[in-house]
Amino acid sequence: MTRRPVLAVLPRPVDDPAAPSGGDVYDRRVVLGLPRVGVPVRVVVTPGAWPRPAPADWLRLASVLAGVPAGRVVLLDGLVACAAPDVVTGHARRLRLVVIVHLPLADETGLTPEVARALAAGERRVLGAVAAVVTTSPSTAARLGRSLAPRRLVTAPPGVEPAPLACASSTGGRLVCLASVTPRKGQDVLVEALARLGDLTWTCVVAGPQESAPRFAEEVRAAAARAGFGERVRFAGAVTGAALDAVRAEADLFVLPSRAEPYGMVVTEALARGVPVVTSDVDGIPEALGRAPDGARPGLLVPPGDPAALASALRSWLTSPVLRAELRRPAVARRARLAGWDRTVELVAGALDAAERAA
Repeated sequence: MTRRPVLAVLPRPVDDPAAPSGGDVYDRRVVLGLPRVGVPVRVVVTPGAWPRPAPADWLRLASVLAGVPAGRVVLLDGLVACAAPDVVTGHARRLRLVVIVHLPLADETGLTPEVARALAAGERRVLGAVAAVVTTSPSTAARLGRSLAPRRLVTAPPGVEPAPLACASSTGGRLVCLASVTPRKGQDVLVEALARLGDLTWTCVVAGPQESAPRFAEEVRAAAARAGFGERVRFAGAVTGAALDAVRAEADLFVLPSRAEPYGMVVTEALARGVPVVTSDVDGIPEALGRAPDGARPGLLVPPGDPAALASALRSWLTSPVLRAELRRPAVARRARLAGWDRTVELVAGALDAAERAA
């Protein structure tokens, strides 16, 4: 079929490889990949204080949508679309709208109950009005499927780039936490857990942007200072390019103590290097962690927000060469079964085609 151009409306530019969040990476991979499968894309960036936009942000989005010819397909990042229900629903009959839901807006940590309820209500209005919804994990799709028809839901999990195997050390003591420093990612839980492991040999790199929640980031750094970690814990800030590759290559174990996580791209990125993961048993993380062909998990799952449980898992890893070997083996085996970004793009393209065909 001949595909008409699709407009992609995103909160941030996609041509910046330093974009720090998983959602940014996902959007970039999709919009750059769609032309390769025959879907022309024009990207419009609508910067703003999403998901709590100022009136000027809403007006900017409204102007963009008003300029799209009737019947055209528009792909919107959910951070923008679901935070502007009045704007988006006003164009839902005129345009074929497809929304990517990375994280349901009310799932972000630190929200007051009132704000969470308002965000959830707006999101329901938007998703109930648009032609199709793309989710990044089966768990998110299952939640949204309670109120949306299955035919309008497409699950397109993030892909992963092939990567060389990391070189494991003999002690397993090189720990890495790679995530934006925010309450949802749980670096405070990690610091509290590490404080219980002062008798063991380890180092930990905490890498990720600290600008989204500066007060929280300051509190985490202060807690690490009070614990007397010294140089054992290094807050590296946002790392990209060769520096990011170096952090990943030198890891013995990835640690992701998230309180909520729709998928967990850093989990599959670790497994692409054969590195096991200790992470939270929450939302889509178990799906990302997966299993090796023999059913073995390539890591350990712990309850979210539980420093004692996380410390216990890390102690087991650090003190047991047998456990390290038992987890590395399925991590390497799982590596061969990870899907690439081509599959993600194909699934999103299918959602766009379905919206194009919709009456």
